[in-house]
Amino acid sequence: MDVLGSEITVTTQKGHDYICLTDMVKAKDGDFFIADWLRNRNTIEFLGIWETVYNTGFNYVEFATIKTQAGLNSYRLSVKEWTQKTRAIGIQATTGRYGGTYAHRDIAFEFGMWISPKFKIYLIKEFQRLKDEESRAASLEWNFQRTLAKVNYKIHTDAIKEHLVPPLITSAQAQSVYASEADLLNMALFGKTASQWREANPHLEGNVRDHAGLEQLVVLSNLESINAVFIHHGLSAANRLKQLNAIAISQIRSLVGVKSIQKLQK
Repeated sequence: MDVLGSEITVTTQKGHDYICLTDMVKAKDGDFFIADWLRNRNTIEFLGIWETVYNTGFNYVEFATIKTQAGLNSYRLSVKEWTQKTRAIGIQATTGRYGGTYAHRDIAFEFGMWISPKFKIYLIKEFQRLKDEESRAASLEWNFQRTLAKVNYKIHTDAIKEHLVPPLITSAQAQSVYASEADLLNMALFGKTASQWREANPHLEGNVRDHAGLEQLVVLSNLESINAVFIHHGLSAANRLKQLNAIAISQIRSLVGVKSIQKLQK
């Protein structure tokens, strides 16, 4: 963040925002150190209350000892001593490339008042702007992923329809008499007889039904029942084939994208 011309680093730790107090100190006119702020009795009380609310591992015994000494001219307390003695989590001293003293945003805002009231106001304003930008970016990413998911879903369902929806049986095919009722159903659903499928797929083991998709198997079960009714009513093989083919096309299209079918396939 840029706060009144000062670059302030913000990091995220375990889902919480921490702001660099070391960067903030540079904006203070005159000599001012974090240790000066930390030895103040009001600061210690504030930190103690914050830790009590958010830190179940806070060492209250050590905190009580520190609190009795805070504010004395001879008393000195570093961030490292504070965290080690009280097991505090609100302030952390880090080393390395981005080393420095970092504080939870609640504490950093309080620290900002010690820089100046104006600095604190602009710090909060700039931090909110940063979070708003992150929120907008996350929203854009979510909308993009949602749109992409819709596109992928359309591509997926179109591919399923292209490969699973049976071809429309021609009049010439309908007039042909097939060797068995099983092949009549094969023609209605797969567009080919068992022998035609084997000729087209010599490298695959089993038969056409062994390699059927779940949608096709669901429709095949329905076609078997419907075909039995058609036979009972005395419909010719050609007539049954055309009607079963139309039913297969309609049912496959309806089943594509059904969530319950998708869950069974996973």
